[in-house]
Amino acid sequence: MLSYLVKRIFGMIPTLILVCVVVFLFVHMLPGDPARLAAGPEADAETVQNIRKQLGLDLPLPQQFGHYLINLSQGDLGTSLRTKRPVLTEIAARFTPTLLLTITSMIWSVIFGLVIGVVSAVWRNRWPDRLFMTLAVSGISFPPFALGMVLIQIFAVNLGWLPSVGATSWQHYILPSITLGAAVAAIMARFTRASFVEVIQEDFVRTARAKGLSEKVVIVKHTLRNALIPVITMMGLQFGFLLGGSIVVETVFGWPGMGTLLVDAVSARDYPIIQGLVLLFSFEFILINLIVDVLYGVINPTIRYK
Repeated sequence: MLSYLVKRIFGMIPTLILVCVVVFLFVHMLPGDPARLAAGPEADAETVQNIRKQLGLDLPLPQQFGHYLINLSQGDLGTSLRTKRPVLTEIAARFTPTLLLTITSMIWSVIFGLVIGVVSAVWRNRWPDRLFMTLAVSGISFPPFALGMVLIQIFAVNLGWLPSVGATSWQHYILPSITLGAAVAAIMARFTRASFVEVIQEDFVRTARAKGLSEKVVIVKHTLRNALIPVITMMGLQFGFLLGGSIVVETVFGWPGMGTLLVDAVSARDYPIIQGLVLLFSFEFILINLIVDVLYGVINPTIRYK
């Protein structure tokens, strides 16, 4: 296991370097001049040129990228062009709200998704299965921003039960987490049902039933453990998507997280912030995939790593 982890960790390095190259080229292709935005609309050409020189934007792209990699290897993601604060400081201030919102959304969506998926599989082709799968398709089809606005209109505006903006209390997490996790719950339900139906038809399940084991033991002990292996993969991917895909939801609810930070950075052509956030999202996906691989061995001890 240890040698496998070391190989995977070292294998992250080429991927992250490739991500750095792609992100660096992408942000420099964005329209607009960061130096002009930093100088302000009233600044003359000489002032804009001086700011461009101060920011290092007058250098050739290969030289700018070289400086970026050197600073990155030293743990320096640069300085925000907009706020003049270190990128790490900006991201750290927004990371916790996004992480807490993601974890909250993931917890309820996984619980509901697993329960609905198992119930649909056990009662497949009957009314509970049809009802839950209809709800699952609706959850996948409904855009998050539209769901968020509907929830705000009903529970914040019409009923006045819940707040719609901010992140200062547990009530603020309810509407955004439902909006963010609805599609994940639907996907988890459908994926769990498909995996469960496949496993429940295996020979070892028939053998367990033939031994006289109760249906509860057959479902929980024998079927669920084996059905969870592909579901764990989907859970890991969905968690990564939630972390990186909360931009729209955070914008709708005025959430002070990394999503709104990225939107503000793109509007201001704040290259260091954009690069830092995208690099962080990429690292999260790679790390989550590693954690998922390790969890395989926890769920199914017969899996061996080489």
